[in-house]
Amino acid sequence: MSTGLKKHLRRLALLLTASLLAGWLLGRPTLVLALTLAFYAGWMLHQLNRLHRWLERSNQEAEPPEAPGLWGEVLDDIYRLQKRHLRARDRLQSMINRIRESTNALRDGVVMTDAAGAMEWWNQAAENLCGFNSTQDQGEYIHNLIRTPEFRSYFEAKAYAEPLEIESPARPRTRLQIEINLFGEDDRLITIKDVTRLYQLEKMRRDFVSNVSHEMRTPLTVLSGYLETLAEQTDRMPSGWQRPMDAMRHQANRMEALITDLLLLSRLETSDRNTGDAECRPADLLRQIQQDAMALSGDQEHEIELRIGDNRSIRGDAEQLRSAFSNIIFNAVKYTPGGGHIRIDYSAGSEGISVSVADDGPGIDPEHIPRLTERFYRADPSRSKETGGTGLGLAIVKHILYNHDGYLSIDSTPNSGSTFRCHLPANRIIPENGQ
Repeated sequence: MSTGLKKHLRRLALLLTASLLAGWLLGRPTLVLALTLAFYAGWMLHQLNRLHRWLERSNQEAEPPEAPGLWGEVLDDIYRLQKRHLRARDRLQSMINRIRESTNALRDGVVMTDAAGAMEWWNQAAENLCGFNSTQDQGEYIHNLIRTPEFRSYFEAKAYAEPLEIESPARPRTRLQIEINLFGEDDRLITIKDVTRLYQLEKMRRDFVSNVSHEMRTPLTVLSGYLETLAEQTDRMPSGWQRPMDAMRHQANRMEALITDLLLLSRLETSDRNTGDAECRPADLLRQIQQDAMALSGDQEHEIELRIGDNRSIRGDAEQLRSAFSNIIFNAVKYTPGGGHIRIDYSAGSEGISVSVADDGPGIDPEHIPRLTERFYRADPSRSKETGGTGLGLAIVKHILYNHDGYLSIDSTPNSGSTFRCHLPANRIIPENGQ
């Protein structure tokens, strides 16, 4: 109990005692006590009214009214708390203003929404990129302002590992990249970047590669045809011409493989991700690829083991999946020393579809693994030249799996072999017998 309250109670006790004595002397103790209590209650109500009126003016930082005893202490305590609160509010408001100023200086758009998508705050860049209106769109659902099915699906899926690219709803020919982060109770922090220039450069690169590959195919076909014709006339050629002819045919075949891979990669990059509802049976594809891998192994006599854990069909493009699986299996054959062991495992279940290829080859240094799916990247250029690879195989695999909502993972340790694993989602499995 505070000191002020103790003093107040002592004074109240003295007042009541004095009123009882006065009432006893007058012969009306009950009446005098009632009048005293009524006076005390009126005085308390008066102080409460003064407190109420002061609190109504407290937003103007008015000084507290003067009051004796306990009420004075209460008013002073409230005033101190109010001043402390105002200082804290000013600090917070200053921080908020600074954050707003800094985010408004960003070139990227920033938007905050609640879990349902109602817009709570956004910066100036978001207004410019998406056409938001600060006076009308507060509390509006962002789906009503960015009206693309891709954005709504992305927003509601809560799978934000990869950004989304869409056309700007307010600026024609502007490409936006959207990233979403969850915070609080499923609230969203959305960042919006203008990637138009990067998109145009990437499109120019794809068009250039596609056009050059098409243009190179015709003269290369002519050269290969003449080389084949000359190869049939070996008995009429000078003896010194055989070796250069073989080298030219070899290089022409490599160029043909490179052009084929470039065209395939360009087609994968420019087409949409819709692989249709076609059915394919990965187990049958892998059995065929196993036979092809044995033929590729030839005199090296690799031991190629295939384990099939599921025979159900899946939804996907059979030709694309054949290309992806054969790329990683043929790579294992090319880079595994003769007599080595290669194991292919296929499984499908509630956790998804998996095709893994493990070998006991030389392995890969960890520094190279993040870049293996880049175009033309080679962990060991000298060995790649020996195997005749184009440097595009794993890039093709990555794009094919992306088209099927999947991804590629790589585990490898130098001198301990490598494991390449293709992951596909479980919803691509086609149930048998309606189950």
